[in-house]
Amino acid sequence: MEKLVILIVNANRGELEILAKELEQEGYVTIGAGSLEEMEGALEGQENIKLALLDLAGFDKSIWEYCDQLHESKIPLIVIAPQRSPAIQRDSMKHGASGLLVKPLGIKELIEHIHAALGEENEEPQNRRITF
Repeated sequence: MEKLVILIVNANRGELEILAKELEQEGYVTIGAGSLEEMEGALEGQENIKLALLDLAGFDKSIWEYCDQLHESKIPLIVIAPQRSPAIQRDSMKHGASGLLVKPLGIKELIEHIHAALGEENEEPQNRRITF
């Protein structure tokens, strides 16, 4: 069976590790990228990436170009924003995001978004909060 990999892009290494650990507890394989260069390298070297979780905090507007690349590569993208904003929501959808979440994340909500983006139907995730 093909291994399903989730790419986590987060400029804050601590948050990246927390999110990776939570997703691995739910049975997912993750690859972390703490910079745009690392994200680019991960995409070049990994054909099994089936979903990207991209935290906007710490990145400038050039992040949207990478979102466009993910969309063109048919890799679903869920954007994580530090706060709710109509501009971020509009830009996220414009650049191919299949979902937008706002911090702090609830693991149940995140897993439900992942299932929807991947077209999966899985067991009910635990209702834990990821705070960062």
